Amino acid sequence: MAGASTDDVYAAMDWLVSRQRDIEKQLAARHLSPGGIAMFDLSSSWVEGSCCELAAFGYSRDGKRGRKQVEYGLLTCPEGRPVAVEVSAGNTSDPDSFKTAITRVRGDFGIDRLIMAGDRGMITSTRISDLSKLKGMDWITALRAPAIAALARDDGPLQMSLFDQQNFAEITHPDYPGERLICCHNPFLAAERARKREDLLAATEKDLAKIRASADAGRLDGAGEIGERAGKVIGKHKAGKHFLREITGTAFTFRRDQEKITAEAALDGIYVIRTSVKEDILGPAGVITAYKNLKYVERDFRITKADDLDLRPIYHYLGNRVRGHILICMLAAYLTWHLRGALAELTFTDQDIPVNDDPVSPARRSAQATAKDGRKCNTGRLPVRKYGDLLGHLSTLDRQTINFSGQRIEKLTSPTPVQRRVFELLGAPVPLTIQ
Repeated sequence: MAGASTDDVYAAMDWLVSRQRDIEKQLAARHLSPGGIAMFDLSSSWVEGSCCELAAFGYSRDGKRGRKQVEYGLLTCPEGRPVAVEVSAGNTSDPDSFKTAITRVRGDFGIDRLIMAGDRGMITSTRISDLSKLKGMDWITALRAPAIAALARDDGPLQMSLFDQQNFAEITHPDYPGERLICCHNPFLAAERARKREDLLAATEKDLAKIRASADAGRLDGAGEIGERAGKVIGKHKAGKHFLREITGTAFTFRRDQEKITAEAALDGIYVIRTSVKEDILGPAGVITAYKNLKYVERDFRITKADDLDLRPIYHYLGNRVRGHILICMLAAYLTWHLRGALAELTFTDQDIPVNDDPVSPARRSAQATAKDGRKCNTGRLPVRKYGDLLGHLSTLDRQTINFSGQRIEKLTSPTPVQRRVFELLGAPVPLTIQ
């Protein structure tokens, strides 16, 4: 507010952090139901300066190598409403962060029965073992690629014939006692992975060919120098497992390992979801949908980090100030979630997403949304915009102070039809006077 000093702002932030647990308890009571599903995912943001208490080197999800960071885990309802956020040091492992989330759900929120959904890097076998000891806690995650390959190897239970009738099938395996494995085949994902693999192989071949030419011309001397150059190329494209290479003191040869490429391609588009949830609670389609809904948590991260808010970089030094900064961003993301929903008819958001009989296939836009895209206006003939552009248009509605002949006149600019509709959708009148 006007006139507030830096100390006043920090005092307000400190007060908010002291209320964090109470705020999150109220959000959890409103949006998390006992026996329902909660989504959890992790992200990180880099830190400027060198004195932050929580800053540490770790896996950067921002791609900022060589920069210290902080980590934060976001807990949401199945629809993606942010409920709670937990901030930790930048070198905290994903499983440890997930364990903290479980402790908070059970302790702070008093929820004894819940289904936690998280990605394969977070809900590891060790965490699953811990969860199995907690009565009332179920989980949904996915297998890593080597585990999927093991299921498909030597006439295992995962065979392409499973997908003759539909794109998903449920299997069991002795290595996963008491668990359900839902195998999914997404042809669109398979095509994309095949395209990406071929692009990476071609790029790797092109760069390796340059090294071979340099070695043949004598510009590279010794196996060490050749190997170092080849290692940089392999590290850049991450396709080294698909190439056979031979290095001598004066020569370098390489070729594709077609056997490995073929074996990997056979599993393109296949992923396996593992869960402890009983079928009478969630059928296979429900489990697939719950796992795919992790996309809503990823959308929340985009909102806080790039699309609507500027969480990063972080400049605070004290741990509680970092927590306050990220808490404010979480609450702003919560507000943004509701605003995006309320103003959907004025944006390109699909308000009539069709029910998909096949939960594995990508979502399709409804006919109404396609028509809105083409017309660039809604059914009320009002123009539609991207959400950020809509907020920009709304910001042109401002109060003006006019000084004329010694008189001070305050007025509001005349709202456009779109601006009037925004206030109607929010259930609030356009303010006509200055309070």
